[in-house]
Amino acid sequence: MGIRAIVVDTAGTTTDLNFIQDTLFPYSAKALPDFIKENQSNVLVDNCICDVRDIALEPEASLDRVIEILQQWVAEDRKATPLKTLQGLIWKQGYAKGEFKGHIFPDFIEAVKGFKAHNVRLYSFSSGSVDAQKLLFSHSDGGDLTQYFDGHFDTRTGNKLFKQAYSNIINTISLAPKQVLFISDVIEELKAADQAGLRTLQMVRETTQRTGDFKQITSFDELEI
Repeated sequence: MGIRAIVVDTAGTTTDLNFIQDTLFPYSAKALPDFIKENQSNVLVDNCICDVRDIALEPEASLDRVIEILQQWVAEDRKATPLKTLQGLIWKQGYAKGEFKGHIFPDFIEAVKGFKAHNVRLYSFSSGSVDAQKLLFSHSDGGDLTQYFDGHFDTRTGNKLFKQAYSNIINTISLAPKQVLFISDVIEELKAADQAGLRTLQMVRETTQRTGDFKQITSFDELEI
């Protein structure tokens, strides 16, 4: 059974983890206080504030305390949906102001152009929100790449470390598991995808990277579909 769709992880696979950690995260942490105070009446932002209180088990937390919790979550790289949603909104402003561009590995930029020619669908799956993924790929240093994607998945689909998330993706895109290839640099994510029946490849871009028993590539140039 041939590959009909490819699902790619983002950080470490399509974009350099350093771009996320050294550019996007610090930008969101610095902008969080003013952004939340200025937009707290926005329905989406207000919902995120309420969700932070619920997750932190601090229902009476002040706005300043909510901001403190969020900044702690940024430092911890917490995969919390309200944080990821707020980061996406903040990064949208940064991209719009031209304060940074989305870093995408050149080999991925070239590869995506060939997927359509092979009638292979392309999806991304990240702990970052769908909006953040769209921003990354639409404001990339390779131009707007969103035209090459058929969809995006985030934590609302499920935890990337658990089988159910990948089963949910399969159900959403209506393909058999063996028709879908998942590519990630993280062993635990690959294990979860493998348990759901997907084909897997580990992207190994660093010599110091943890590797497992999965088939490996070091660049999308090596991908055969």
